[in-house]
Amino acid sequence: MQVATVSRLTTFQTSRSWASEDSVVSEVPSTARAGLAAALERVGDRWALLLVEALLAGPRRYSDLQRDLPTIASNVLSERLRRLEQAGVLESQRYSARPPRVEYRLTPAGRGLATVIAALDRWGGQEGAPGPTHDRCGTPMEIRFYCPTCDELVVPGEVTAEDDVVFA
Repeated sequence: MQVATVSRLTTFQTSRSWASEDSVVSEVPSTARAGLAAALERVGDRWALLLVEALLAGPRRYSDLQRDLPTIASNVLSERLRRLEQAGVLESQRYSARPPRVEYRLTPAGRGLATVIAALDRWGGQEGAPGPTHDRCGTPMEIRFYCPTCDELVVPGEVTAEDDVVFA
């Protein structure tokens, strides 16, 4: 993939190209935004975040996930669960030896996607959709950048070159 800019031509090497029956061929740049590229490698397909969202409510069995996501084909569900487990986003725990049965639960890394999923849900929803609300008072919540060292909110458009914005 080549990306042309006004001042120069930059060639990105791709870290992975893949295709499946429910996605188009994707190319993830390996040189720019390494964190974003790594995240897309782990959860950047059509069903991954929907599976994570279903598991945010707690452990689920395969049949529960089929019920939660009725339009996903069984073979695709199996493959995505296997891929997410290999990526460290979820883990399976056997609850029956005969026949072999497992339930799936999020790892701490998988639970860390809750804020991202809420932001994407709000961004992708209808204009003016309230998004997640605070259980205690019912107020719609906002997603903000916060610097704990300076004890202040950071507005992404106002970050200067000398500011270090680190996502922990």
